[in-house]
Amino acid sequence: MVGKIGSAALTQRLHHKRSRKKKQEDKYDSEALNSEMEGDNVSKDGGALEAKMSLLNGCTVIVGSIIGSGIFVSPTGVLKYTGSVNASLLVWIASGVFSMIGAYCYAELGTMIRLSGADYAYIMETFGPFAAFVRLWIECMIVRPCSQAIVALTFSVYVLKPLFPECDPPEDATRLLAACCILLLTFVNCWSVRAATLVQDWFTYAKLLALFIIIAAGIYQLCRGQVEHFTFEGTTSDVTSIALSFYSGLFAYNGWNYLNFIIEELKDPVRNLPRAIAISCALVTIVYTLTNVAFYTTLSPTEVLGSAAVAVTFAERLFGWFALSIPLFVAASTFGAVNGVLLTSSRLFYAGAAQGQMPAMLTMVTSRATPAPAVLAVALLSLLYLTVSDIYALINYVGFATWLSIGAAVLCLPVLRYTKPDLDRPIKVNLFFPVIYIICTILVVAVPAVASPAETGIGCLMIFTAAPVYLLLLHPRTRINFLANIMHGATYLVQKLTLSVRPKTK
Repeated sequence: MVGKIGSAALTQRLHHKRSRKKKQEDKYDSEALNSEMEGDNVSKDGGALEAKMSLLNGCTVIVGSIIGSGIFVSPTGVLKYTGSVNASLLVWIASGVFSMIGAYCYAELGTMIRLSGADYAYIMETFGPFAAFVRLWIECMIVRPCSQAIVALTFSVYVLKPLFPECDPPEDATRLLAACCILLLTFVNCWSVRAATLVQDWFTYAKLLALFIIIAAGIYQLCRGQVEHFTFEGTTSDVTSIALSFYSGLFAYNGWNYLNFIIEELKDPVRNLPRAIAISCALVTIVYTLTNVAFYTTLSPTEVLGSAAVAVTFAERLFGWFALSIPLFVAASTFGAVNGVLLTSSRLFYAGAAQGQMPAMLTMVTSRATPAPAVLAVALLSLLYLTVSDIYALINYVGFATWLSIGAAVLCLPVLRYTKPDLDRPIKVNLFFPVIYIICTILVVAVPAVASPAETGIGCLMIFTAAPVYLLLLHPRTRINFLANIMHGATYLVQKLTLSVRPKTK
């Protein structure tokens, strides 16, 4: 009996010894990897996201994210629902002003809560983890990767269009080129933030150059007296149509809040965030309005509504052989837009992981201060959606969720004024602006929901899928604990494959 007890004790001691040795080896491996990374790290903060973006970089992120292919290809939605040229121009201006009001509210939120993730971070601070996760889930799993896939497909179509002037490019070739576009920009964004912002800068300049050429041609046409299309004739009086015209207009301005997603990487955010927002939103509003004016100096409303690519039709009328450059400018515009979505979306993944609502591997940062695992996650999801036959339907189903989340983020502003009045607020917005913005957001969300109840219902069901995911994976009382061990091993593997470490707390 004593021998058995002694044998059992010896076995137990050996087991404990092996366990301690295994833990020490794991700790050694992890510390060795971290030490290796930090030894080569160019970052002063040992792997943290660095504030490298200037005011100019901030402006190009916003402008480059807002201006995609829509203004070049099909600015018909506003005209279709307003019924007249002058009314459509008023909607373009009003949509720009409305976006500026939202951006003004985000300036206070961004300088008060200086965390990457924008409205996700604000909703987390104000309404708690479940509401924030619903926002994170639908945006990360559907809206962002779908949007990136669609913009990449648009890029492919316009690159290949000169090779297939009489027909549409082959679908397989289009999707393959879109995948190459995403993979190239994924490499750039994993390589360095500086490289990504340079891409954003130069392709923003390219799209602005194209729009300035169109605007200059429009000014020339105005000087020649081409103003016959500028009337209020045919303006609709239907409230639903007017609301839908604003929905189309506001969709074209989508992206004004993207700088808030990467605020941790912006130099002097208190000074540069509001300036970048003001400059960018004002510039885009002026450019959008003048571009539409230019179109209507040459094209009639009927021609605009019937054109699949308004900028191309406009250029064919005025530019002669130079019109061939317009598809290339559209391709450059969409290429920059893909980069902007990838740059900002990866920070949303990073912010969710930092709050414990996404896998911990997405918080890892390389020696070049880039969140490479988060960038790769966005890219892989986008590539997955390229295989879906109708990805446009997914965006239509959950498009209203974007406006709901932005409205909820603006609602955070008055709520935090009441619940947390002691928070540091370098910028303090008059409460009139968030109230007006929230009311208008409710109208923008409600009217399309009434007009398309079936799509809205499907979208709500997709949004509600966040609830079981939250309960099974995140809620402390109901989550499946054994998945933690699997995710720990996956995190360590990703850390080794991407040569990344967890950011140091400052």
